[in-house]
Amino acid sequence: MKLIEDLNWRYATKKYSTQKVVGDDLEKIIDAINLSASSIGMQTYRLFVIENTEMRKELGADSFNTQIVEASHLLLFAAFDSISQETIDNYIRFVAKVRDMRVEDLADFKSKLGGLLLRTDDENFIWSAKQAYIALGTGLIAAANLQIDATPMEGFNAEKFDEVLGLKEKGLKSVVLLALGYRDDNDIYAKLKKVRIPKEEFAMRIK
Repeated sequence: MKLIEDLNWRYATKKYSTQKVVGDDLEKIIDAINLSASSIGMQTYRLFVIENTEMRKELGADSFNTQIVEASHLLLFAAFDSISQETIDNYIRFVAKVRDMRVEDLADFKSKLGGLLLRTDDENFIWSAKQAYIALGTGLIAAANLQIDATPMEGFNAEKFDEVLGLKEKGLKSVVLLALGYRDDNDIYAKLKKVRIPKEEFAMRIK
């Protein structure tokens, strides 16, 4: 299975070269992320693809993650800060359009989605952020499959990202980053053997 080989090859790249990810490969990663598993299929998060170097210097100024600036591309996963009746109505209309159905035929599904309105904004943000992390995993796997290096990152100033990218006005909050590019030959971590718990210890089989 080539995927296992790809995952053995993958590591959280610490230092990137100047080589850029070509557009077609970048689009494949974005497509994979868009097709990622998502609870109820709502995708209550959005993806920002940040190439602008000057903006990335500003965003990464107070972060220990130099990959924010050095990588070829920076992806930001941002989750909905709340879910309203309008959010649900828009989603139902979208599902009806894609599946060539009447909105009325989705009444039961819409009723189930109404349960989201019983949660607090904080609860729905946490739920949406978890969906974003699932998509992050898909992005990591897609990049590895293309032999493109990647680094998932939490050590960043989320408030600064929200401000610079105007996320509050979009009803979003920053969650997690994914740097994409190609490893630098001087990155010593690229030459180290991957450390993982033996499968026999990691996976507990219940028969």
